[in-house]
Amino acid sequence: MEPDLSLIIGRHAKQELLMRNPVMTASGTFSNGLEFARRFDLDALGALVSKGTTLRARQGNPQPRIVETPAGMINSIGFQNIGVGALVSEVAPVWARWDVPVVVNIMGYTVREYGVLAERLEGVPGVAALEVNVSCPNVESGGIEFGQDCDLTAEVTAEVRRHTSLPFAVKLTPAVSDPRPFVEAVEDAGADAISLVNTIPAMAIDTVRRRPVIATVFGGLSGPALKPVALRHVYLAASVTSLPILAAGGVTTGQDALEFLMAGASAVQVGTATFRDPETPWRVLDELRAWCASEGVTRLDEIVGAAQRRD
Repeated sequence: MEPDLSLIIGRHAKQELLMRNPVMTASGTFSNGLEFARRFDLDALGALVSKGTTLRARQGNPQPRIVETPAGMINSIGFQNIGVGALVSEVAPVWARWDVPVVVNIMGYTVREYGVLAERLEGVPGVAALEVNVSCPNVESGGIEFGQDCDLTAEVTAEVRRHTSLPFAVKLTPAVSDPRPFVEAVEDAGADAISLVNTIPAMAIDTVRRRPVIATVFGGLSGPALKPVALRHVYLAASVTSLPILAAGGVTTGQDALEFLMAGASAVQVGTATFRDPETPWRVLDELRAWCASEGVTRLDEIVGAAQRRD
C-alpha cells in the first residue's frame, strides 16, 4: 500500500497549503521552476519555493559570487530577482497552470516592505503560500538582520500576517545559538510554519590572489556541511512548537530527509544538491517512499518527531 505522505499547512491562515508529500525545492536553487518544468515532473513534488522576491528588481552582487567548498558551496548572489511586479504579471500565470503548489519567498528591507510584498501577492493565482526570509538587513535599524533580533523577527511576522490570508513560513537563520526564542516569537505573531535553516555566514580565500574568493568577501554556506547544524536547529525548534517545520540544509538523500523528519520536521527542502544533480528532489522522494514501504509506515505523522527525547 502506498504510504500517505501528505500534509497541510495553515493554522492561522484563511487558506491552507495542501502538499501531497513532504519534499520541496529550496529558495534560490531552483529559480522559479520555469526551466525545470521543461524536463521534470514538477507536479510529483510536494511544493516548489520560488527565488527570493523583493519589491523592485535587483541585479545582485558582482562576480565572483559562488564558490564550491569541500562539502557544499558559498554564495553571495545578492537577491538577484525580477521584482514582485514582474513575478505577478509574467511568472505567476505559468504557476497557475501547474498542479504543484508554489511558495513565494519574500524579502524586505523595512518591516513595511514585508507587508507590501504580502499584500501584492494576496489573491494572485499561482501563489499558494509565502516564505518570509528574515535574513535581510533592516535599513531602519542600522543594518542589523531582522532574523538576528527576536523582536524584529516577530514584528515582521505580525506585519505579514496583517496583510495576507495565505499560509506562510518564516525562514530563520542558523546564525543564532538557540532558535527556540525566535520560533516561539514567530508562532505567537501568527506564522503558520517555520523554515529552518537559511545559509550560515562563511568565506573562502584564494591563496594565489591572496584575497577572498567572493567579491563581497562573505557569503552563505549551504550543502552537506550545513546539515548537522540544521538538524540541531530543527530538533530544538520542534521541542517548543507544534507548527510544521520545513527543514533545509544538506538534504541529498532519502536518509537525510528521514533524519530531519525524525528530528521534528514535517517537510524537507532540497537545495544545493540540485546544482550537482537536478533530479535529487525526485530521488529523495523515491527513497523516502521506499523506506516507508519497507518499514510499514503508512502516514507521515508516524515518523515526524520520532527522535524527540521523551522523558
